[in-house]
Amino acid sequence: MSTLVPILGDQLSFAISSLRDADRAATTILMMEVDAETRYVRHHRRKIAYILSAMRHHAEALRALGWTVDYVRLDDPANRGSFTEELQRAIDRHRPERIVVTEAGEWRVQAMLESWEKLTGLKVEIRRDTRFQIGRKAFAHWMAQQDVPRMEYFYRAMRRHTGLLIDGNDPVGGRWNFDAENRKRAPPDASYPRPPEFEPDAITCDVLALVETRFADHFGSLDAFGFAVTAAQAETLQAWFLDHALPHFGDTQDAMLVGEPVLWHSLLSPYINSGLLDPLALCRAVEARYRAGEVPINAAEGFIRQIIGWREYVRCIYWWAGADYGRRNALGATRKLPDFYWTGKTRSRCLSETIGQTLDLAYAHHIQRLMVTGNFALLIGADPAEVHRWYLEVYADAYEWVELPNTLGMSQFADGGLLGSKPYAASGAYINKMSDYCRHCDYDVRKRTGDDACPFNSLYWDFLARNRSALGDNERLAMPYRNWDRFGAREQAAIRARAAEVLAGLDHARPRTDQSRKLL
Repeated sequence: MSTLVPILGDQLSFAISSLRDADRAATTILMMEVDAETRYVRHHRRKIAYILSAMRHHAEALRALGWTVDYVRLDDPANRGSFTEELQRAIDRHRPERIVVTEAGEWRVQAMLESWEKLTGLKVEIRRDTRFQIGRKAFAHWMAQQDVPRMEYFYRAMRRHTGLLIDGNDPVGGRWNFDAENRKRAPPDASYPRPPEFEPDAITCDVLALVETRFADHFGSLDAFGFAVTAAQAETLQAWFLDHALPHFGDTQDAMLVGEPVLWHSLLSPYINSGLLDPLALCRAVEARYRAGEVPINAAEGFIRQIIGWREYVRCIYWWAGADYGRRNALGATRKLPDFYWTGKTRSRCLSETIGQTLDLAYAHHIQRLMVTGNFALLIGADPAEVHRWYLEVYADAYEWVELPNTLGMSQFADGGLLGSKPYAASGAYINKMSDYCRHCDYDVRKRTGDDACPFNSLYWDFLARNRSALGDNERLAMPYRNWDRFGAREQAAIRARAAEVLAGLDHARPRTDQSRKLL
């Protein structure tokens, strides 16, 4: 039976389920670059360039394996700009008898796939994405058994399911989680390894030129583009991580340093999420390094927890919570993000470092995202829908299934505690503990009030005070609220006045002027 197999831009795996048992002689693979997917949010230019170049290279690799690939480029004059319209054009060209496709990674695209059978009159088989260990039905069954669902319990089930870091029926090292040993400061004078970068070939150069002209008004820089764009290159980067970074990853995975965007992190998430790397195979390689005595348990467990624990869990939550999950706003937050989220121009060093490297690299590690930009957005009461769009736009590894729960749930607490048991709100003290940013900042992290006081400090207490009706009964916030109550009325008023001054400065920074940047 002649079959048309659409492969989407985050399905760049040779073992993708839509190609399972396919007959090469009777199968046409359809790959589509479409305007709707590059513009439904204003993606970072580096992100667009990476995905398009990886898609084009993957098409060539599939052809080399004997597959017939119909590839529609973004700049094709006949390109109609959407998956569905390009599918219909491909049906006219190839006259298939059926369509086989792997399920999409987000509700918006999944709705398109589910509409195709009625639109085309062809049988459409939508297969489960087997790159993930747990399907939607299995997760729904697990959720039904939980009094209070938490990632930690899911993670333990995943360890047993995969056998990773399990001896008999028990976790290696006698503990499931070594997170408490992942929180050391990174020494600023250490020598940190530099990950390999890849010289753009002719295909990538063509893509860079296209993105430079077509998306000139989008966020971010294309300078010194060195992304891996093939499975082989991604595997080279994986090998670098296993050899040079993983042994040191565990101790300082939550640390931050001025001028060191990578530290011991892997930089592998874009390649895992688009399909160039197999996440389970990567986890097994990490486990093998531990069992060979090459890396400590806190490094191996910490990395594996991020992949088979957190990554799998947020995807399951995304689908389980429903298509309207992105509209949740438990704290009623409505403020616009400050303009410096798009420029990096702020006197707050932690924000300027994190946003600056995001502009340059389309990358920041998980603590920078959660405890710097996410924390600040939470403290000022930013609209979680806008925060979600910003994260989806600016990071090369951001796809809605992974980004939305992390942002709306974990970072902004907009789901009211479905994903996390408390808001990840913190004062400048946390940032000072985990980084050297405060030493290089115009603001004084020790102060709560005054013109030179760290804005995070007053905003933190103001966040707790103004959200007490929603958060006051949260057991994990009992101590912060007791500390707030110990402040005298005059001190509380001074703190909230400083917070109001900071917030007013943000509001007045639209449109941007030099004077409007007085506070931040």
